[in-house]
Amino acid sequence: MEKYSQGNQTQHIQIKDFDYDLPDERIAKYPLKQRDSSKLLVYEKGTVSEDIFTSLPKYIPEGALMVFNNTKVIQARLHFRKDSMPGQNNEGALIEVFCLEPATPAEYQTNFQTKGCVQWYCIIGNLKKWKTGSLSRRIDIGGESVTLQCERKGAHGTSHIVEFRWNGNYTWAEILDAIGELPIPPYLNRKTEESDKTTYQTVYSKIKGSVAAPTAGLHFTQNVLESLDQKGVEREELTLHVGAGTFKPVKSDEIGGHDMHTEHIAVKRSTIERLIVHRGEAVAVGTTSVRTLESLYYMGLKAIKGEENLHIEQWMPYDENTPEVETVDALKALLQYMDRHGMEILHSSTQIIIAPGYKYHIVKRMVTNFHQPQSTLLLLVSAFVKGDWRKIYDYALSHDFRFLSYGDSSILIP
Repeated sequence: MEKYSQGNQTQHIQIKDFDYDLPDERIAKYPLKQRDSSKLLVYEKGTVSEDIFTSLPKYIPEGALMVFNNTKVIQARLHFRKDSMPGQNNEGALIEVFCLEPATPAEYQTNFQTKGCVQWYCIIGNLKKWKTGSLSRRIDIGGESVTLQCERKGAHGTSHIVEFRWNGNYTWAEILDAIGELPIPPYLNRKTEESDKTTYQTVYSKIKGSVAAPTAGLHFTQNVLESLDQKGVEREELTLHVGAGTFKPVKSDEIGGHDMHTEHIAVKRSTIERLIVHRGEAVAVGTTSVRTLESLYYMGLKAIKGEENLHIEQWMPYDENTPEVETVDALKALLQYMDRHGMEILHSSTQIIIAPGYKYHIVKRMVTNFHQPQSTLLLLVSAFVKGDWRKIYDYALSHDFRFLSYGDSSILIP
């Protein structure tokens, strides 16, 4: 018997079956002036209707646990000029260095607080113009001149390890804030503007590390959060740093040929305890929260088996040898793992792919935006609504909903 029976079935899903026509004018290039005035599509047990986002609390049961991703988008896009050729007055080639995730130090917060030198995994634009040597750029920070240099240290898969060095008593976080550009999604087809520094962050963003926003959270305002509190909805936060892989298109005909990117997560012990109190059930804000919560279940299974490495491989949920256990038992095993290792915060990673054939364990309702055709996020939504995604998207397209990161929202209740 093959190891991945359900997985093989899921892996043979044709990505062309998750295509739809998305005209460019339906992609929201800018957010609405008032975050919570966006439209809200309501999918409830097969029925589709619409409302406005300020009404979201009425679709969340009293006493429910709602989970948010508190990651903060970093100014990850850096631009350098290659030195001009001697005797020429023209500027050198423009090189873009896009920081993906820390290499040394590998832990995000440690890396951001480091002074003088760090290494990151980066994507390099115009690579052919930067074959050797270092690039440098002068920055002004509080009236002090700082020189930032970067040098390639080798390839790492499709990315490159880049070492950054600078003078002065500044942390890497301060350097990025001074020189970096916020990386808005490529499909917006426009340059980052000053307003994006505010609008492309959730109002509850705290932990730096993402190169893309958890966009379902962009609709929330303090007023909506207070309305949820007044209704008796409990709120918890976790952290998943969104990587550039979130925009990676599925290029294979079958999803079995698509490699999911690794995402780093951090979940507090108190959050897992709260999940247990709620019988392992939660309302997830955004697909990043969905992937984190569902990964916790499988991390619990690994802990039950006594495994030390809790990283979730892409196809683990579809392995016929993976045992079925109660969600609460899996979460309790995760707490025991944390106790053994003296951990108050669980740091791990996941490559989980959620597609039709996946059984949800923790997420019972989902708040999410409208996603690109033929994307893994659309597969995730389809798995949640048991294949009913086209009804949702047909309604949104025919009722003037705005799509993608700065677009409108939905609440999905299967």
